[in-house]
Amino acid sequence: MIYILHDNAGEETIHIKGELHKYLIKVRRHQEGDELLFRTKQKIQTLYHYKIDSVDGRTLTLSLVSSKIKEVKSHKELHLAWCVIDVKSIEKVLPSLCEIGVSKITFILCERSQKNFKLDFKRFERIAEASMQQSGRTSIMEFDTYKNISTFIQEFPDTKVFDFTENILSGESDFKRVLIGCEGGFSKNEKELLKTQEVFRLDSPMVLRSESAVMAVASKILL
Repeated sequence: MIYILHDNAGEETIHIKGELHKYLIKVRRHQEGDELLFRTKQKIQTLYHYKIDSVDGRTLTLSLVSSKIKEVKSHKELHLAWCVIDVKSIEKVLPSLCEIGVSKITFILCERSQKNFKLDFKRFERIAEASMQQSGRTSIMEFDTYKNISTFIQEFPDTKVFDFTENILSGESDFKRVLIGCEGGFSKNEKELLKTQEVFRLDSPMVLRSESAVMAVASKILL
């Protein structure tokens, strides 16, 4: 863990209890005199340096040593438009997408998306925050949703599309927004709608699952 998100970060003294106390003492084996880094979501660009003053069975008391502005974010921005798939599959790759620097994910109900999946953005945010603390990232990943591809393309006409084509994504490609389909790909109607967009594929003969495609494309563009 690079830093800890805590609502009271920035105060002269903070007291840690509960699960975080248990994690820091029993898992990380921290003790009196150790120094830890904290941030708060309200001022996440500021890195706070704390020292453990005392440890007891339920409370960890720390005092502020110093603070400084230190941002950690990707050199590029990437907005993923992702047709909805199984939420469990989304949650598995969210930490990695956060680590490599994806700035925003828009979930779209495509024609082949199963409509029974419920997107829990609060849970997604908690997963992303845990990844941020592990990776050091300081930019907040955004989430939203659109009811269909047509509405999204109307608002973001610069969107590139990952699909079957002869156009292979090159290592020098640099764009800010990409649409990736769900399992089974885009429907006939959606392909017709997207025929005016720039379409690309990866240089692989294998057919990728939706979550694999998201990871591969994001990595190719951002890393």
